[in-house]
Amino acid sequence: MSDLTASVLETKNGFHVDGYEKISYDFTFLDGVFNVENRQLAECYQKWGRVLAVTDMNVFNMYGEQIEKYFQHYNLELKVHKTKIGEKAKTIPTFLSIVDSMTEFGIYRKVLAQLLNTNFIRVPTTVIGLIDASVSIKVAVNYGNYKNRLGAYHAPMHTFLDFTFLRSLPTAQIRNGFAELIKISSCSHLPTFDLLDKYCEQLISTGFGRCDGASDEVRDAADKINREGIHEMLKLETPNLHEIGLDRVIAYGHTWSPMHELVPETPLRHGHAISIDMAYSATLANNRKLLSDEEHHRILTLFSRAGLSMDHPQFDEDILDKGTAAILKTRDGKLRAAVPNPLGSCTFLNDVSAEELNAALRRHKEIMKGYPRSGEGLEAFVDASDTGYTENNQKEAEALEAAAKKAGNLNATMDGDNVVHGGKVMNGVNGHANVHVNGHFNGVAEHLANGSAKGLTNGVDGFTNGAEA
Repeated sequence: MSDLTASVLETKNGFHVDGYEKISYDFTFLDGVFNVENRQLAECYQKWGRVLAVTDMNVFNMYGEQIEKYFQHYNLELKVHKTKIGEKAKTIPTFLSIVDSMTEFGIYRKVLAQLLNTNFIRVPTTVIGLIDASVSIKVAVNYGNYKNRLGAYHAPMHTFLDFTFLRSLPTAQIRNGFAELIKISSCSHLPTFDLLDKYCEQLISTGFGRCDGASDEVRDAADKINREGIHEMLKLETPNLHEIGLDRVIAYGHTWSPMHELVPETPLRHGHAISIDMAYSATLANNRKLLSDEEHHRILTLFSRAGLSMDHPQFDEDILDKGTAAILKTRDGKLRAAVPNPLGSCTFLNDVSAEELNAALRRHKEIMKGYPRSGEGLEAFVDASDTGYTENNQKEAEALEAAAKKAGNLNATMDGDNVVHGGKVMNGVNGHANVHVNGHFNGVAEHLANGSAKGLTNGVDGFTNGAEA
């Protein structure tokens, strides 16, 4: 939530306005957020007596009955707006379909900014959603060929962090989100990195300790990792909620990956794309003696054990050149490449020549020859669980799977930084699927973006891949 205070002073030639916005919001760790014995979510809606849940179709297919019973138990009227998730569905038509549901129920204020100024509660359902996206207050849609081109900064009232959703998340998506924890810990919180290093394989195979058979030790470690990781992200980002400051620790792995992520015919999953960037950046830092040989080996080994990508045939000098040119435009003319210095801390590189970048790349690829799969990751490419669609055209799905196995060829169209893959399968924000529940509005409309959207199965980051809507 936010509150704005302002003052107006008369000047000689006009007026002067000072305005200050107070942003206040909460996070609650709560396993079983939709269990009827847990009142916390329902209590947020008691004064309104009604709820609009904006949710992905497959999340609703899996958890819809439980959600309905939960709000019925607390005598809260529930309306559900089911939508599609993924970059290809993160569009203005999708946004307007939600506005239609809000209007149908009756919102009597701030027409232009219905979504921007309306209270909402966030319930993320994937690793990236829980660890990374939940921290940001940015809300946006894609426009043209650019990701998150139109939007605003608007904090939720409350975010409920329920890690039991990870029980239904496939291993590939757990791994995908694991990269975000390596990102924050390797540049800002060494104790968390130590825990990731100690429990890597067990965390991934047990859904961060939530799957049946997980030991108490692993679950306790996961809880500490998640809490410390989110806390560290908040400490770093809350002074910069509107992303005005461009030296951002959490941008480790995001210097060349925005360009490279969509280069393969079948795009890389976001976690794998940033892992390649992070691994290469670690080699660059090691070349500069900012990262010791031991630390360098340790971080690369963790990526490898997690099955995350550290290299790709199309991560080459051309991509470095284009990626550098693109990122300079978004970072006010400076590279601002975040690198560990030492492990657990961060510094930003600006004075890196093309020659130095290319020399580091050549050395990095030589190093990769000594790692399993020559540094390539497991299940590194997007599939139906990332695209945002439930309808399945079998031929196109089979072609997509075949392309993922071959890793594809360089796409003919590239429009620079943050490009949305035109005509191909897009990365579905790799885990940013949320259930948004709003106490100020309601609605029953189930408008679908982009028509029938044939050809691609949806799993919303792995939830029931190919489920019928």
